[in-house]
Amino acid sequence: MSRLGLVTLVVDDYDEAVTFYTGTLGFELVEDTPLDDGKRWVVVRPRGARETALLLARAATPHQRTRVGDQTGGRVGMFLYTDDFDRDHRRMAAAGVVFEEFPRNEPYGRVAVFHDLHGNRWDLLQPTSS
Repeated sequence: MSRLGLVTLVVDDYDEAVTFYTGTLGFELVEDTPLDDGKRWVVVRPRGARETALLLARAATPHQRTRVGDQTGGRVGMFLYTDDFDRDHRRMAAAGVVFEEFPRNEPYGRVAVFHDLHGNRWDLLQPTSS
């Protein structure tokens, strides 16, 4: 059996990213282990999630720094599922999350696009089946 465990998100600074994901988005810090050369193994995930998590990786080269905030070429790259869209949308907006649109209803669910601290685009999504 296979499963998707981690998705890497390239960031400018570990501490700034941890603060955003745990404080602003309400994720939990799963692991923060120091490695060689000032690197860290930093894993965060939405509270209650057990499968997929984010590995926050600090950009280490000039090329990697060009990808921070634009890892998917401007497309929505991550989808944060919720079982209560209005609750989470209100909480996130109050915490300073930047939404680029008003919530809308689509055949697949209730959705609004937001930006993380570097400008990566995410969907907050309550699937229709939820």
